[in-house]
Amino acid sequence: MSKDHRSPLSRRRFLAASGAASTLLASPALAQMTGTTELEQDVTQTVRRNVSSFRALDWRPYFSNTRNGAVLVDISSRALHFWSEDQTEYKLYPTSVPLTEDLTRTGRTSITKKVEGPSWRPTPAMRQRNPEWPEFIPPGPDNPMGTHAMHLTWTYYRIHGTHDTRKIGRRSSNGCIGLFNEDIAELYSKCKVGTQVLLI
Repeated sequence: MSKDHRSPLSRRRFLAASGAASTLLASPALAQMTGTTELEQDVTQTVRRNVSSFRALDWRPYFSNTRNGAVLVDISSRALHFWSEDQTEYKLYPTSVPLTEDLTRTGRTSITKKVEGPSWRPTPAMRQRNPEWPEFIPPGPDNPMGTHAMHLTWTYYRIHGTHDTRKIGRRSSNGCIGLFNEDIAELYSKCKVGTQVLLI
């Protein structure tokens, strides 16, 4: 589509907002209805980076086994841990996490779908608040889901990449877990449909 046919929202403003908007897909219905989200804020001014040191963890306090692999997301340390099924491989990645407690979902889930080059559609609630937003964004540098996305059993929740690297290490999402694109690509290659996921 040529620039002449794009919405009045500038590309720069949209990219800044859409990185935040993608995680709104993951927010509970009540949170989606609230009037104030990071969409109206500059993430660099409102949240601080994680200053706690990452530390390796053992899988056994969190999982009874590592069948299909295991992913642990630690909201407080803003880190994602991965163990392979045969336990020969362990990875630790920095993440973005939900902005507030009411946007945070914890508990056990699993990966239900993997998408390389994800597309993105704003929810009806987003479209109602922001009618100038496009109805659909195809894969590419403008996509707020980054290069890869993994769907969870919880509707609208994803572990995905982001082109907005400022968000990683911050409380900056509306529910989803974001990784650097290079990290989500690596994690995506190691996970499968059925990989167990625990958010704490």
